[in-house]
Amino acid sequence: MAIISAYTLIRTISLFHLTLAVLFIKNPKLIADQSLVYVMAESMQLPTPREFSKPSSVTAFIGVLFAFLGLSDLTALSLPDEMCERFWGTQTPVRLTFLFAVTGYTYMFKEGGMFASKGRQYTFNSGDNMKNSIIFTWGFLELGIWFWVFVNLRDERRQRSAKLIEKRKAELSI
Repeated sequence: MAIISAYTLIRTISLFHLTLAVLFIKNPKLIADQSLVYVMAESMQLPTPREFSKPSSVTAFIGVLFAFLGLSDLTALSLPDEMCERFWGTQTPVRLTFLFAVTGYTYMFKEGGMFASKGRQYTFNSGDNMKNSIIFTWGFLELGIWFWVFVNLRDERRQRSAKLIEKRKAELSI
């Protein structure tokens, strides 16, 4: 049995998203100046964007997206148990795949990265704004937490199945 249930983790992630929403709207520099972002930036050799030094329309939009994500996840947790189990059983692998792709793209295609364009002259691509320390740190942390949720969901499903089997065996032996 896990120490923390999957639904408690999802509630925690949702509240974290709401906190990020407020910070992105009010003070994005606080996020950019976090020690964890700095350590990840230095270890992965990723730049920290200067656009996070003061609130802007971009950081406000990011804040609105995080608020929407947090509120929709909290709403999904209020579904009946069977529907909630099915929803998060399908939602978690999709999120893991997306976060793995974002984190992998940010690292692999960075300047000097494994799949970075090399050759004649560098041209700016539309995805170059994604290759920064804030996106990598967010994707990496979310990937780890959602993998923890995925493992807990599978463990809780296995435990419910084992209890159901034991209950049915007891009913048949009577």
